[in-house]
Amino acid sequence: MARIDGVRPEQVQDDYVKNVLAAQTRTWGAPLLNHLVYARRPTILRGARGMWAGIEGSGLIDGKLQALLNRRVAALNGCEF
Repeated sequence: MARIDGVRPEQVQDDYVKNVLAAQTRTWGAPLLNHLVYARRPTILRGARGMWAGIEGSGLIDGKLQALLNRRVAALNGCEF
């Protein structure tokens, strides 16, 4: 059960946030729950996405290791991702 409610994608006003949530819906069938919470403040969503883009762009962490870490963190947080 989420402690902080996320935004409702259909009520988002910010174009960047709309595009991010729409892209996730196309890829995974729905926006990621953590992004719905980040989207409560678009500047925070932009910062979080910038961090992930920076990690990926650095090339320092192999994509397979990133995926493994994401799944491990999700499991530790009780997410069935």
